[in-house]
Amino acid sequence: MGNILVSACFMGEKVRFDGKHSLLDHPALKKWKEEGRIVMACPEVLGGLPTPRPPAETQSRFPILIQTSEGEDVTPQYLAGAEAALELARKHNCCCALMKSRSPSCGNKQIYDGSFSGKLTDAPGVAAAELIRNGIPVFNERQINELITFMEQQGDAAA
Repeated sequence: MGNILVSACFMGEKVRFDGKHSLLDHPALKKWKEEGRIVMACPEVLGGLPTPRPPAETQSRFPILIQTSEGEDVTPQYLAGAEAALELARKHNCCCALMKSRSPSCGNKQIYDGSFSGKLTDAPGVAAAELIRNGIPVFNERQINELITFMEQQGDAAA
């Protein structure tokens, strides 16, 4: 049975940039938590960023540059957080991850485009990209059914 790396904000931890959480109340998460299979992580906090913190967006991907809305370069913290999340996933034998969509760290499909205007671009966040590159599938909260199917295919039914 594999463990699941889960964005700490989904588990009610107040680690989001605005000091809030994004509690994801879902029976599958409750079951996996009861089974001790949830490994909570906030890559941004793991990378040394405080809570609350100014919002940050990816300004450029090659080379990577992540800046706050105030213009501060927080790329090193995001990269350190991505590495720490990968190490945590490996240490706890995580077969997959459930991470916050659109986050510059955790977004698996889209992230904000760097203009701080709410526009999205098709690209992963740095932590999600690091996990995916290392063979750990990343799902977001809009893909919970796909995650459940994935877990069932691994022999880890959530029902």
